[in-house]
Amino acid sequence: MKLSKAILIIILVLLIDQISKVYIKLNYTLTTDSNNPIYDLNKFKLMFYENAGAAWGGAEIPGEYGKLILVIFRVFAVFGIGYWLWNSIKNNGHKILIISIALIFSGALGNIIDSIFYGGVIFSGSDHGAVATLFPENGYAPLGYGKVVDMLYFPLFDGVWPAWLPWIGGETFSFFNAIFNIADSAITIGVILLILFSKKAFPEKS
Repeated sequence: MKLSKAILIIILVLLIDQISKVYIKLNYTLTTDSNNPIYDLNKFKLMFYENAGAAWGGAEIPGEYGKLILVIFRVFAVFGIGYWLWNSIKNNGHKILIISIALIFSGALGNIIDSIFYGGVIFSGSDHGAVATLFPENGYAPLGYGKVVDMLYFPLFDGVWPAWLPWIGGETFSFFNAIFNIADSAITIGVILLILFSKKAFPEKS
């Protein structure tokens, strides 16, 4: 698979990811809870949530420099994934491998853009009563401390944990409960492809 096709995948994912995030930021206030979504199609809800942590709304690293550490880690990870992609193309890797890495790379890069530029350069802050503005005089956070925009929510079904389970027994839960974005989806799809087609992606050397 040629490098140009991998770049096309990356550009398409980044465009869809960033356009969806910019649209949400400039048109809606933060969602208060899952009972008040922007759009509600029962098993799919469009929300507006911002997180300072990892993918899929993951927990943030505590401390003054926790966010910066996470951003630096992401930057190094993207460089590593980019090298993996370039090296796989150079060595004529299987197209499944190239597509998967391109998806993972584009997803990681999409969330890095949020973290680095959204707070200090591109947007004003969002809250439950005000919509963000574009290119404010002063951003809502220092460069590198921006929040990642999440909006997709798929509560497929609700259930109750068995009573015999410690700590969570008898409590209700929703599956799937994470709020995520296009970048998260690209990373997940890339990883799933690598797992499902691992024999093609990583053929045994004879």
